[in-house]
Amino acid sequence: MTSPETIKCPSQTVGPDYRPEKPVATVSTEVPFENVHTLPQTPQLIALLTMIRDKNTQRADFIFYSNRIIRLLVEEGLNHLPVVEHTITTPVGRTYAGVQFQGKICGVSIMRAGEAMEQGLRDCCRSVRIGKILIQRDEETSLPKLFYDKLPEDIASRWVLLLDPMFATGGSAIMAVDVLMSRGVPENRILFLNLIASPEGIETFAKKFPKVRVVTAFVDQGLDEKKYALPQIRLDSANTHLATLFQVLVILVIDSTPCRSSGCQSFRRYLALLYQKPKNGTAQHLSFAPKQSVFTIKMIPSDPLPAVA
Repeated sequence: MTSPETIKCPSQTVGPDYRPEKPVATVSTEVPFENVHTLPQTPQLIALLTMIRDKNTQRADFIFYSNRIIRLLVEEGLNHLPVVEHTITTPVGRTYAGVQFQGKICGVSIMRAGEAMEQGLRDCCRSVRIGKILIQRDEETSLPKLFYDKLPEDIASRWVLLLDPMFATGGSAIMAVDVLMSRGVPENRILFLNLIASPEGIETFAKKFPKVRVVTAFVDQGLDEKKYALPQIRLDSANTHLATLFQVLVILVIDSTPCRSSGCQSFRRYLALLYQKPKNGTAQHLSFAPKQSVFTIKMIPSDPLPAVA
């Protein structure tokens, strides 16, 4: 845990060199890992980060500016995919020596908040396939728990863009990569796209998976006593809405099989049940007992859940 009094994010002037006067702003903390790439700290990015950190920002603006940053992350992530030479003929009959992406890609969102990044990926990659991994952090121990995953059957042959906006302790991301590698995805074919990270999470993750490329918009100054990144921005909070979006805490109880196959269908049916019974402003506890598993779900007050496919 890092104390905000002992470590602070650096400050520097931002803006193009030709401007005689440039404002001073807080920029990302530098981390000494070759596999971690931070977006250039441009005036545009700093302005967007300022908007989503501001407690006075309205929800609609928060979503809009968050999506802007997510789009920047996806575009930078695509720059790290391999390309091969590709020569084409233009409409006027001339040749152009270009490149094209090599291999297939897919996205995998770490539910819940990772789903907020899916649209940014779809905006850049038409018809991209997207898998899901549901990992819930235990608020008492700060340790992650895996509840559910649904991934493309041929994921082992694809480049994977792993999506999660918040990167605090690194536990959820580490577990997600473990799941991907257990399905045959090579470590060097995984790119982790992230909005805001902590130095502690970056260090833990980068040392465990030195071949996974991390692309983040900002590395904060550290973690507080609750293991949240400082300065705080709770992207999984019901008040911010960035978690979608999918404001559900899922706790698997009783000894049961992993939520796959028939368990997966039960999980989806239950989410559909939740969608039919949201009550804004009132937390509610519902339960559903399929034959193989028992789920207890607490719904955080928020907007109605999106429809479940």
